[in-house]
Amino acid sequence: MTAMTEAQTEQLVTRCDENGVATLTLNRPKKFNALSMAVLEALLEELTRVGEDKSVRCVVLAGEGKAFCAGHDLKEMREETTRIAMQALFGKCSEVMMKITSIPQPVIARIHGIATAAGCQLVATCDLAIAVEEARFATSGINVGLFCSTPMVALTRNMPTKQAFEMLVTGDFIDAQTALQYGLINKVVPADQLDKAVAEMANKIASKPAISIAFGKQLFYKQLEAAKEAAYDMAADTMTCNMLTEDAQAGVDAFIAKQPMPEWKGR
Repeated sequence: MTAMTEAQTEQLVTRCDENGVATLTLNRPKKFNALSMAVLEALLEELTRVGEDKSVRCVVLAGEGKAFCAGHDLKEMREETTRIAMQALFGKCSEVMMKITSIPQPVIARIHGIATAAGCQLVATCDLAIAVEEARFATSGINVGLFCSTPMVALTRNMPTKQAFEMLVTGDFIDAQTALQYGLINKVVPADQLDKAVAEMANKIASKPAISIAFGKQLFYKQLEAAKEAAYDMAADTMTCNMLTEDAQAGVDAFIAKQPMPEWKGR
């Protein structure tokens, strides 16, 4: 089934908006939300729309069914193994990951079940992540002869290098508490508290001034790749631009006057 025909027969990514929070849900439950080319295209399209929507202040990425995401669709990958096809698939996946970090809103991964290979990459790429106690994580490509090279990029920017390398070369699963210890996720909660925990974090973010969050998120990833002096230069420039916004000036004035924070204007 080609990307076009699959996309025509299923809504592969659904969107639900509430109180400034957009929830994008991978909707391929029978395949454990495996990232086919069609799913990647649909997710990229939704992320692009969300990023341009000024009414959205936070994004939640979830998975329908028993799993968050089982990584790439291996069956689809075996149907066409030309270099061009493989480059297109992994290039599209990388484009999705870069879009998650480039949109102005923070993205929270809502994790249940398994997050394997490119699914684990999704978790590592999202700005924040909350998982149920039963969740499990792996970069398991090596078990079928495929080193998880693209997931490695995200993992090594989240986790200690030796722990990331161990996951990559063994393909072993880690549980949610270990993922929390490694820095892959932010919080572990019982399954019946997952939605509450995600909503609390999303709503807290949505209550902050969106323009300041956008400034901060953009700088956060840029400065990570920079030398310290350059990072401080970028940070000083960002704080200058941020301080000159109407929201920041109104917020500082309210703080000085010991008044409630104003209603934020947006971005």
